[in-house]
Amino acid sequence: MKETEDNGTCVEELGDLPPDEFRRHLHAVADWIADYREGIASRRVSPDAEPGAVANTLPHAPPEHSESLDTIIADFDRVIVPNLVHWGHPQFLGYFGSTTNAPGILGEMLAAALNVSAMTWRTSPAATELESVVLSWLRQMLGLPANLKGIVYDTASVAILHALAAAREAINLDVRKNGLAGRSEVPTMRIYTSDQAHSSIEKAAIMLGIGEENVRRVESDDDFRLSVEALRAAINKDLQNGYRPLAVVATVGTTSATSVDPVPEIAALCHEYDLWLHVDAAYGGALALLPEGRWAMMGVEAADSVVVNPHKWLFVPLDFSALYTKHPELLRRTFALTPEYLRGDASAHEENYMDYGIQLGRRFRALKAWMVFRAFGREGLIARIREHCRLARTFASWVDGENDFQLLAPVTMGVVCFQALPNVEQEFPPAIINKFNVTLVERINRTGKAYLTRTELRGQTVARLAIGNVLTTEEHLKEVWTLIKSEAELLRAEDLQAL
Repeated sequence: MKETEDNGTCVEELGDLPPDEFRRHLHAVADWIADYREGIASRRVSPDAEPGAVANTLPHAPPEHSESLDTIIADFDRVIVPNLVHWGHPQFLGYFGSTTNAPGILGEMLAAALNVSAMTWRTSPAATELESVVLSWLRQMLGLPANLKGIVYDTASVAILHALAAAREAINLDVRKNGLAGRSEVPTMRIYTSDQAHSSIEKAAIMLGIGEENVRRVESDDDFRLSVEALRAAINKDLQNGYRPLAVVATVGTTSATSVDPVPEIAALCHEYDLWLHVDAAYGGALALLPEGRWAMMGVEAADSVVVNPHKWLFVPLDFSALYTKHPELLRRTFALTPEYLRGDASAHEENYMDYGIQLGRRFRALKAWMVFRAFGREGLIARIREHCRLARTFASWVDGENDFQLLAPVTMGVVCFQALPNVEQEFPPAIINKFNVTLVERINRTGKAYLTRTELRGQTVARLAIGNVLTTEEHLKEVWTLIKSEAELLRAEDLQAL
């Protein structure tokens, strides 16, 4: 039974759109996506909007009756798109840019059309096996050992939660059965990481009942790398005070400055103290695809687990995070639970990815990665990463060539940390310099012509420019650099004490 809306859209009364109507809208959306990609550089990077810009435009009550997809898509174009930060813009240079591309978009479209759940082999044999194949390809491209088992999660934050859960399981506290509450025999566990490491470590500690206060932030060296000497001292002090050191999280490509911790030395120390070593290579791991970038992952073969995010610098659309571990049995011991209603869908002789994490339903994430890896090839991935490194070095050379700007961290990947000086002929207190750079980044972003982020290194506020988009060229960076210098000059002409 069908009904026809006044707008002419034919909908099934209790079903979906008829195939001919769906095909028409699918073509329209495909054209919209192609036009968006082609013209993205002409858009503002970020909107000139205030909170409520979208919510106040939309009805507060849910729709009682069906609306045509023509109307819905028109509202998407009119209300939603103008109020987005366009992460795919070639002059979006904030955070770790998650770029997209034609094969990735097509992969997401196909995955949405299929809408399978890759929780067990029997619920989706192809999705399960493709996930294994893609993880094997990625492991080989990164030069990781063959004895590592891979699992796909959504983000590195979730991956590290699972890695540290496995670390907790490894010390046999029987937490799965008895929990942590009221057990005086359970020691206070400690996790160690750099003062430059990601905040997801604290979040994992909170979720696991270890506690935020038991994440020890160890000082880094002059190049923002975890100090092994300080790490040893922290562990020894905790042992003397009755704590139970559990794990160390080393980073390959820190969020602020893309520094690389000395993993071989950290691994040796972890072996000495019998600690779990997790390596967060969510961003920097991609550098290991390059022959000249293999150094970044030196020592990772000694780690118990490592995470790499293809949605950061391997051009797979959000979200896709690959966790590799030597101890998949510990993940299974922690999370495997097969209720009666799934027993017919799970067999010990089959790969069932639901056993390695908290999720039961799992998206078909492997499809988009499979399409990107095939469409680009290893050589294409290498060429793009290498170009981003070249662009970062080029931008750094422009900064280094100006008296009123300075670099604040070594440039080893696709990120440049720099600072604008208010006046080279006058000394300013650090607080004024910091506020100057906070204001500078805000004003640059407000123009809509570029998007940067800022961070703090050794108490100094710095502008942070991250290159990771396949569309970004040297010409785009020249335009951004001109904008930065122009906005800095305008700011220098103001009363700096009033900032």
